[in-house]
Amino acid sequence: MGILEYRQHRRDCQRKQSERASKIASLPQSYRYPLSPQERTILGKPIRELVQDVHKQITSPLDILRAYGKVAIKAQEKTNCVTEILFPEAEEWATNEVNLKGPLAGIPVSLKDSIQVKGFDISVGFSRHTGKPYAEDGPMVRLLKDAGAIPFVKTNLPITLLSFESTNDVWGRTTNPHNPAYSPGGSTGGESALLAFGGSRIGIGSDVAGSVRVPAHFSGCYSIRCSTGRWPKVGMNTSMPGQEAIPSVFSPMARTLNDLTYFTQSIIGMGPWKYDYTVHPLAWRQNIVDEYREKKRLRVGVMRTDGVVDPSPACARALDQVASALKAEGHEVFDVTPPSPYEALVIASQLLLSDGGATFMSFFRSGEWNDPGAAQMVFYMRLPRPVKYLYYLWVKYVKRDSLWAGLLRYWHPKSALEYWQLAGRRENYKHRFFDWWNSQGTEKEGKMDVLICPPNATPAVPHDGMHDAVSSCGYTFLFNLLDYSAGVLPVTHVDPTLDALPATFNISKLNGVARGAYKHYDAAKMAGLPVGVQVVGRRLEEEKVLAVMERVEDALDRHGGRYELLEVE
Repeated sequence: MGILEYRQHRRDCQRKQSERASKIASLPQSYRYPLSPQERTILGKPIRELVQDVHKQITSPLDILRAYGKVAIKAQEKTNCVTEILFPEAEEWATNEVNLKGPLAGIPVSLKDSIQVKGFDISVGFSRHTGKPYAEDGPMVRLLKDAGAIPFVKTNLPITLLSFESTNDVWGRTTNPHNPAYSPGGSTGGESALLAFGGSRIGIGSDVAGSVRVPAHFSGCYSIRCSTGRWPKVGMNTSMPGQEAIPSVFSPMARTLNDLTYFTQSIIGMGPWKYDYTVHPLAWRQNIVDEYREKKRLRVGVMRTDGVVDPSPACARALDQVASALKAEGHEVFDVTPPSPYEALVIASQLLLSDGGATFMSFFRSGEWNDPGAAQMVFYMRLPRPVKYLYYLWVKYVKRDSLWAGLLRYWHPKSALEYWQLAGRRENYKHRFFDWWNSQGTEKEGKMDVLICPPNATPAVPHDGMHDAVSSCGYTFLFNLLDYSAGVLPVTHVDPTLDALPATFNISKLNGVARGAYKHYDAAKMAGLPVGVQVVGRRLEEEKVLAVMERVEDALDRHGGRYELLEVE
């Protein structure tokens, strides 16, 4: 069984990679010519302007599609970010299916591999899912086409979807467009690499512990993690079907903030609740956008650390840069210490893997490669409990590392009773956080509008770095547990001098989670990698978060400089 299954696994992987290579090789010449001046103009336009040009029949959707198709192929050659090539089908859809009077008329949209498109597999990086194309579009793709958008590529992700890297046997390893030795993020890493490179302006990913926000931070693009019920999720595949304790949410990513806001507004304006029963019938609230675009004085809380892993110098500097720019604009900026983010990490991590990883492990074939971080989690889950307890005692009382010990103590599959108890702790924590947020202000001075913090303790990890850094996800995972709206925008790049660790830094003094994160931090090797900041609102506050992200970027424009995107090659 094992050797036969492994051989089938290898055949399926080779077949999918050969199909991709053959499809690229057989593309019409129109995708191979160098970019024309007209195409460079198209690539430089915000999607709102492109839509207007399509509506006025100034620009053809096929011209837009081919311009982005050319760059997507270059991005694939450099970063291996693309799984399925949809260009021929997209040209047919542009002619016969999509609504060219819609709010996204003629806009190519890239999709995480896990999204259902008719005629194509959803492998999620597992070879056993290949060779099973879907007969119909899922709700998300139907919605996109009705809005006028044209799905044109699917993008890579990590096997298991539980990593800030994006590698699997079916499609291979995706690299960071800024530095090929580093990850572009995960699990929506192919998407972030493509957007940062310029091969797409708009994409859709999913986020269960930071999977659209960390890729935006690692690769240098924009994203917002929507609250559950704001964005469609039916018609997708996952590595953990049925896991709803910390729900995965599909959410938008973009090359620019202007496009992220316009795209989010356009999709919600289409009434996604008509396509997907999980979506709340909550219309786009332009009055909230206007309120926070115009509000004279914002109250912004700064979470400097999650108390588990202090941010690296590069990430701390980016946060300082944003806080200083907002202060210079006259906004009230103050440090905050929320209820223990460590407690949230303990609760969320145990809920997310309450099955012990059995569900995602059931999809593996013999010999199939596993992400090093996911493999580490499964290893600890499967340790016999007496052995684990002895290890816990050694970590807590000999190494005196209570944080790492506390994460490991109950790291095993949960009974129904244990699961319900954890769910109760989750709800209690959410209530305490709600009350804490309300306490960050008075009726006279006003409530805290948003919270800002790092998206991750470090910039991008080197390949296979998640073996060590797998537990260092608290800055994003916290807001999945809370189900808060949270966006990420790029702010700066790693500077080898400014962001070097101090001479007094001693990694051996850190707790186990922090040691894993800092093991690969090297400002000289990371020079030039993007660094972002996270802007957090409360549940279902996407309009507010996007508006404040605009205020942050405007403040950076005037005090320190806007982030510079990679130029389109």
